[in-house]
Amino acid sequence: MATVILVRHARSTANGSGVLAGRSPGVGLDDAGTEQAAALVGRLAKLPLAAVLTSPLQRCRDTLAPLLAERGLAATVDERLAEVDYGSWTGRELKDLVKEPLWRVVQQHPSAAVFPDGEGLATVQARAVAAIREHDARIGAEHGAESVWLACSHGDVIKAVLADALGTHLDGFQRIVVDPCSLSVVRYTETRPFVLRINDRGGDLADVVPPKPKDGESSSDAVVGGSTGNSAGAAGNPAPGGAGGRAAGRGD
Repeated sequence: MATVILVRHARSTANGSGVLAGRSPGVGLDDAGTEQAAALVGRLAKLPLAAVLTSPLQRCRDTLAPLLAERGLAATVDERLAEVDYGSWTGRELKDLVKEPLWRVVQQHPSAAVFPDGEGLATVQARAVAAIREHDARIGAEHGAESVWLACSHGDVIKAVLADALGTHLDGFQRIVVDPCSLSVVRYTETRPFVLRINDRGGDLADVVPPKPKDGESSSDAVVGGSTGNSAGAAGNPAPGGAGGRAAGRGD
């Protein structure tokens, strides 16, 4: 098993527009998003990346472009990391969607939410978690348990993966906040995932590279009494994002 950095795409031209972009073609980054994508290069500079995976949508590919150019890497596209298929909700204004009965289901009982002519959030979680876990197992087998890799996807998709890693029911995933170009980090082991970052928006991530276990230790074991932390990396890393409601997509 390995460690995955989950990157939400940088701010797009649809973010803040009041429209649910979904899988609409031609949605790239705005000026702020372009700056966020450029800054991502420095944030990840100290991390060796064994592989890079991405959603097929343009805003994810644009987010990774500076990093891939700097590293001389190519990203592998996995359709299972794509944005939620919002069906007939795609392209509609959020001010109209909040009036739909389904909106309340999305907010309060998302595991039961199925978008008209689209997919259900439970299906989104199943396909995204399967993709992340499959790639993680493969990359760990090929590059070792200390390897780190990156996957660029979308807000609701990443929230669904994090809910699984936290052992939280999908109905609680709206409590997780994942902002544009934020980094969330999950280290998978044989018995459980460890969630190292959620919605991290500043500093480098050098300290997420796991040390090799000492003799007799298991990478799946939690530290009794709590971790002693990493003083070398703590100063530059703000606390992970907190809880809070999140409207579906938010024009993503």
